Amino acid sequence: MDMVTDLKSRARLWTRGNTFEDFTIGRTFTHHWGRTLGEIDNTLFTTLTLHYNPQYLNAEVAGANGHDRGRPINPLLVFNTVFGLSVEDLSEGGGPFLGVDECVYGMPVYVGDTLTATSEVISARESDKRPNFGIVTWATRGLNQDGEEAIRFRRSNLVRRRDMQGE
Repeated sequence: MDMVTDLKSRARLWTRGNTFEDFTIGRTFTHHWGRTLGEIDNTLFTTLTLHYNPQYLNAEVAGANGHDRGRPINPLLVFNTVFGLSVEDLSEGGGPFLGVDECVYGMPVYVGDTLTATSEVISARESDKRPNFGIVTWATRGLNQDGEEAIRFRRSNLVRRRDMQGE
């Protein structure tokens, strides 16, 4: 038996993430670790997304716009970072993403700031059209290292029901 065949024969399915039944209204998740954003994160993200607002790339322009701590982090990177921090707890179990509502930016985020995230289940109901899924909505907040709100938004997903995981 070759090594690949042996590895495949020993592999076991490991179900990850929460299911619909795990999301009771009011349940709060404190998402893992957090993420410190660096200058290269901001420069690469801003350039690769063709988001050429000069205050994200030019310290003099940022200063002229009142950013005395340097260039602010691109807000879309702030959103993607906080959203990403929530995936393991909220949507890793699978199910289509349904959208984001009520996205509000708070304190600017700067190079060296660390973002953490929390989410609260604000709505959970069975799906009328897809009986093997429920629809869950979470209110997510991203905070900087000083506990100041950098972003908040609501997002919804279809979430697989526990008794339907194999389907």
